[in-house]
Amino acid sequence: MKQNRIGQPMARVEDARLTSGQGTFIEDLNPLPNIHHAAILRSPYPHARIKAIRTEKAERMPGVKGVVTGEDIARMTVPFPVGVTAPVKYYSLAVEKVRFVGEPVAVVVAKNRYLAEDALEAIEVDYEPLPAVVDIEKALEQDAPLLHDEVGSNIANHRFFDYGDVDRAFAEADHVIKHKFRFPKYSATPVETYGVIAQYESSGNHLTIWSNFHGPFTLQSVMAAALQMPSNHLRIIIPKDVGGSYGIKSGVFPYMVLMGVVSKKLGLPVKWIEDRQEHLTASSSGTDRVTWIEAAVKLDGTVTGLKMKMADSVGGYIRAPEPACLYRTHSNSTGAYRIPNLHMETIAVMTNKSPTGLIRGYGGQQLYFPLERIMHMIAEQLGMDPADVIRRNLIQTEEFPYTTPSGGVYDSGDYTAAFEKALEMANYREFRERQAKAREEGKYLGIGLACIVEPSGSNMGYITIALTPEQRAKSLPKSGSAEGATVSIDPMGGIAVRISTTPTGQGHETVAAQIVGEVLGVDPQSVRVIAEMDTLTSPWSVASGSYSSRFASIGSSAVYKAAEKVRDKLLNIAAEQLKQPPAALDIENGKVIVRDDPQQQLSLKRLIGSAHWNPQGLPSGMEPGIHETAFYSMDNALPPDENDHVNGSATYGFVADAVTVEIDADTGEVKILDYFTVHDAGKLLNPLIVEGQIMGGLVHGLGGALYEELAYDSNGHFLTGSFMDYLCPTATEIPDVTIKHFETASPLTPLGAKGLGEGNTMSAPAVIANAVADALSPLGITIDSLPLTPSRIWSMMQDAHKSTKQSKEVPI
Repeated sequence: MKQNRIGQPMARVEDARLTSGQGTFIEDLNPLPNIHHAAILRSPYPHARIKAIRTEKAERMPGVKGVVTGEDIARMTVPFPVGVTAPVKYYSLAVEKVRFVGEPVAVVVAKNRYLAEDALEAIEVDYEPLPAVVDIEKALEQDAPLLHDEVGSNIANHRFFDYGDVDRAFAEADHVIKHKFRFPKYSATPVETYGVIAQYESSGNHLTIWSNFHGPFTLQSVMAAALQMPSNHLRIIIPKDVGGSYGIKSGVFPYMVLMGVVSKKLGLPVKWIEDRQEHLTASSSGTDRVTWIEAAVKLDGTVTGLKMKMADSVGGYIRAPEPACLYRTHSNSTGAYRIPNLHMETIAVMTNKSPTGLIRGYGGQQLYFPLERIMHMIAEQLGMDPADVIRRNLIQTEEFPYTTPSGGVYDSGDYTAAFEKALEMANYREFRERQAKAREEGKYLGIGLACIVEPSGSNMGYITIALTPEQRAKSLPKSGSAEGATVSIDPMGGIAVRISTTPTGQGHETVAAQIVGEVLGVDPQSVRVIAEMDTLTSPWSVASGSYSSRFASIGSSAVYKAAEKVRDKLLNIAAEQLKQPPAALDIENGKVIVRDDPQQQLSLKRLIGSAHWNPQGLPSGMEPGIHETAFYSMDNALPPDENDHVNGSATYGFVADAVTVEIDADTGEVKILDYFTVHDAGKLLNPLIVEGQIMGGLVHGLGGALYEELAYDSNGHFLTGSFMDYLCPTATEIPDVTIKHFETASPLTPLGAKGLGEGNTMSAPAVIANAVADALSPLGITIDSLPLTPSRIWSMMQDAHKSTKQSKEVPI
């Protein structure tokens, strides 16, 4: 009997090596002899001209092999290409100016890291400090300090979008509810920081780079362009074990180019491992965002139109793949709600902060914080229950596939059922009664709700929405979400799978083995999955990587299609030997059997042997061997149209959250009593791995809601350069979490799967903010910025108490 492998809770095959200390990370690699070590000198100023750099003392120190400065970088590379028209020149080292604290200024190479670090202190840099700007709104002002003179302003990208009849919706609205929200700049803090090993071969102008990179996707071509090198001369190798990324390791690409140049100039293989302070100060982060949002609302709570102005700080430079944070959620800007009319203004603004890039949920947490807060504010102003406002506006099951105003095509779902399940889990009505009693006792209890759509499998065309239709028409259309995989069987029957999704702990090896095991009727434990990435030998495309939860929807589909090719070949070989049509055959438990006569069968080992050992006996026209590659992309991943409609993702999942909290009146501390989350990610490929992914995403979102912020003072000086100041949630801060699933299969993917793992990163900041706002509503406090630290909440509570006291003292 055929065994179902897909959808079963199989333990991760990766864990055996990781828990036994046999993982191989970038620091463990020594692929070359005579590797030297690099250390980076960084700017202490947020904004300054570099008047001079004197490196002679450092170069004379024992063990030092050389120093590289911005002058070398400007001579040996060109600025990185960016996806916007603003003429921003971004190099891997500062050239002429520094624009954020921690920007690389020079590199020292020595026999070991200790000598290199010592030599940094001997480099003398003359800086001319300049005024800095870190506040988004101040950076937009006409008289703001300019980061890039050639741009003429601090705006790197600026677009307007109109879908439907927005003016009519607002003219006919019974209420217009609006507010301004601020979302913080925060990071991902993976256990393993950035690492790069580079070797330049002058004989062939070849550069090989080993790195714990999150790519390669479009960034391989970005690096090749900066290096002015043919793309097949730039070989990138990513080890099978990467100690976390959450997207942030896409930001290692400038250092990959930098170390490549260092190796080329000095004629040595070079290794650089980032320390934690460097990572917090200068690696990458999500964007901080200011959102001005307005909702056109009917008396019954129906939202008929939205206006959103979103301004993202991309840091000192806009760099690839930005402005991704602005546009990744463009197609699902109205979230889970059937809001027909939408106006958006999007701005990417440069400030004297570290540059931004991909991060788990990128753009989603920034979108849903104001969107879900405004839904609760609508309920408050109309005197309605937030659950009723959400019910009123949720997309209904019969409306799927549902097309959003901006062009997203939601493939499937039952949003109402999932939301009602979240309410049921939270005992919503009973909690409201409990809350009322608690308020009589002077306690602050609250419950928050949030419903979000989780896009997965980015359509590469979405980023070109940053350009106008006229600008897009001048270049090749961008579309698709392709991923590749190879399944091969050696002469002795060993099955190997090569994937290019650069996993960073998500369990891709396990799920790939499950898929191949089911398709080929073998034990998944017998399937070996190779997850190392090599741009010269791996099957990859411009979309390849592990970003935007794309493995379940796209990566797994490529594995499935490659395994199907192998299955078809084996069945065709068996069909000739059994004198049966392939359609009459099945593969089960290592054998091909005749479906209606199971006694007629052949072992897979015999069929595999035929392909390798007896190619002349194969069916006519069949190639020998078994080595099949498949690429998979979604038919619905089309380029943006002339009206700026784009389906930015391949599939769309759904998350409904309900969170209960209590606020300590004396300290302002938020205690999460319970966290309930319901997910619909289509067919779950491995429920055990799914649970881990959900928890990881939830904790990341919890950090953004309550703890984490890469903070700067008003002059641009960085304030959170260590874990003493940058607070991450630990095991003791994790609340009780209850997870439930709906499995509304996607009709678009061969396995019915959608992406999962970023959802609670997007929903947690919004739902926790709604819960805190609900708890503090008797004080008239509005929650419109994060993180909700105890000191921030305590200050708001004190201000509210003072305001109440003063109002009572005013004579009548």
